[in-house]
Amino acid sequence: MPLTDTAVKRAKPGPRPMKLSDGKGMYLLVNPTGSKLWRWKYRVLGKERVMSFGAYPDVSLAQARDSLDKARKLHASGADPVAQRKADRKASLTAAENSFESVARKWWAHWKPTRTDQHAGQVMRRFEANVFPYIGTRPVSEIQAPELVTMLKAIEARGVNDVAKRAHQTSSQVFRYAIAHGLATRNPAADIKPSDVLASRQKKNLARVDGKELPQLLRHIDAYHGAAVTRLAMKLMALTFVRTSELIGARWAEFDLKAARWDIPAERMKMKTPHIVPLSSQAVNILKTLHLVSGHGALVFPGERDHEKPMSNNTILGALARMGYKGRMTGHGFRGIASTLLHEMGFNHAHIELQLAHQERDAVSAAYNHATYLRERAKMMQHWADYLDNCTTGKVLTFKRKAA
Repeated sequence: MPLTDTAVKRAKPGPRPMKLSDGKGMYLLVNPTGSKLWRWKYRVLGKERVMSFGAYPDVSLAQARDSLDKARKLHASGADPVAQRKADRKASLTAAENSFESVARKWWAHWKPTRTDQHAGQVMRRFEANVFPYIGTRPVSEIQAPELVTMLKAIEARGVNDVAKRAHQTSSQVFRYAIAHGLATRNPAADIKPSDVLASRQKKNLARVDGKELPQLLRHIDAYHGAAVTRLAMKLMALTFVRTSELIGARWAEFDLKAARWDIPAERMKMKTPHIVPLSSQAVNILKTLHLVSGHGALVFPGERDHEKPMSNNTILGALARMGYKGRMTGHGFRGIASTLLHEMGFNHAHIELQLAHQERDAVSAAYNHATYLRERAKMMQHWADYLDNCTTGKVLTFKRKAA
């Protein structure tokens, strides 16, 4: 007779394994240890096979019978249910190993050694926040362009078109990596361009005050009541007009104060080539003060909570906001102001661009280019520092000079 829920529940273990039949080859195996296991006995090519449907009470009598019906139908079609289950499990494991997220993490590990930790971390966080939730579990070989369109449109809906464009770019790199390693045969990201999907938006320059407002900004920085390190960071940024990431990641080992020189290694530069910043006497004095304040570790601008990590890239932006410049000035804005005013002063365009580290350089010319016009750039940087001093004292120089 078929089993009942009550009979299954009341079945007691004995000194030997006991089989309670439910019909059609399925039975409940009651072991001396007390475990109750659902089993089904069948034959394939004359050989007896046993298939497991799980353990009671995790799998109820009704659930075991449902599994039996599915297995019998598969058996009736000529397949071996146990062999098919193993094949399905292997396919699922392969799909998980070759999911977009799994392949993306392999690509990232291959790609990141030549990037800064900060940049590599940003790329992975962008994947985790914007890409994996949409296509992370999908086998990389099965993803189609419409799925990417859905992902990009969802990111765009949050008002971050730039993030959507970067998500498309890095996803395309993952697909190319998958193709190179035999995990996919085509790149669906190549079928679409962000402009095909995302609404076009007018490019906006990063906020910065007008040159006429620079003296007041510098006086506000001098009077800043926040952390001394933050105030000095803003002053050094104004003097050197490096990128925010280059400033906050500065290490004491990069500076030669006697030679008045800051050598930023290639791995910390956007263009991945070394960059020299000639230091004005004012910049050297600020660095000496900083060494007294925060010179106990490797970083010039250590984080407030974790001294082994640099200060947040939002620290300077937050300080500017507290001084009343929210939406009007950013750390990057110092670069724009310096470029504009130095051009107005008549300095050579090539010298300014080299100091801004704008030129892209190939590997052969990098070692030469990063030191090009170093003497002229040093004079320009000292002139710039003197100009900023005059701004804070109210003696603003408005002259132009001949191009150097």
